[in-house]
Amino acid sequence: MADITASMVKELREKTGAGMMDAKAALVENSGDIEQATDYLRQKGMAKAEKKSSRTAAEGLVAIATEGLKGAVIELNSETDFVSRNDGFQDFVKKVADLALTTSSTEELAAADFGGKPVSEALTDLIAKIGENMTLRRSETLEVSKGAVVPYMHGALADNLGKIGVLVALESDAEAGALSALGKQLAMHIAASFPKYLSRDSMDDAAVAKEREFLIEQAKAEGKPAEIAEKMVEGRMRKFYEEVCLLDQTFVIDGESKIADVIANAAKDAGAEIKLTGYARIQLGEGIEKKEEDFAAEVAKTANG
Repeated sequence: MADITASMVKELREKTGAGMMDAKAALVENSGDIEQATDYLRQKGMAKAEKKSSRTAAEGLVAIATEGLKGAVIELNSETDFVSRNDGFQDFVKKVADLALTTSSTEELAAADFGGKPVSEALTDLIAKIGENMTLRRSETLEVSKGAVVPYMHGALADNLGKIGVLVALESDAEAGALSALGKQLAMHIAASFPKYLSRDSMDDAAVAKEREFLIEQAKAEGKPAEIAEKMVEGRMRKFYEEVCLLDQTFVIDGESKIADVIANAAKDAGAEIKLTGYARIQLGEGIEKKEEDFAAEVAKTANG
């Protein structure tokens, strides 16, 4: 058997991120061959990751990255909130968010190069190292030809890392400071109000028809005459739009202005047209059903890997 030196262990650890004992064992198993030991650790890591893949990952971090006229927001989940405070995990999430600026979908991001391997493989290595299931769940990007993509992180744990990430795309020739101020206020509103659509025009026709049909049946069930029912439905549809369409919503900061009017007034003050072309909102764990566990059980599961 080849002599396993401290420098060999160090080299393998730097190459793979494995723990000292794992690196040494891999070198012993592979007669000191660094490349074979690397493959060995990777296979071992994939097996560990596969074993953990059935665990619910609803914690983790949302991250935002911006560069020039483009912004990206991603969600990378872990099993416990402990991991979100791990420096290695935070660094990984930040780097993946930066990579998201060069991609246009979650699938493309998962395949993007991360230090010589796809993001998906680098994540597998991190799962083996930290000992929790993790998933790259979502990513969204926004870009404008002029103006600004303004970021906002609610519940920030560190710079550009937190629980709710929002991007607001403003197309305009207005001064950058004005766009930044407006964008942050709009982003705060979006974080709080969770609009489903930008405007009525962006809504799916089937969704609108389904809601109208529901309201008509509701009015009929109340025994209203046809002409009264129709007026009721129109009023309720306006309320529906105010609930789900960003431009129709009431601004949470002043409690009275419509978002469309907030933008129009900002444009008037800036002396330039401002168009809200899009937004992205990602909330950590949204829609994931998490099995409740007591604190002691959660700690024990984390400790036992």
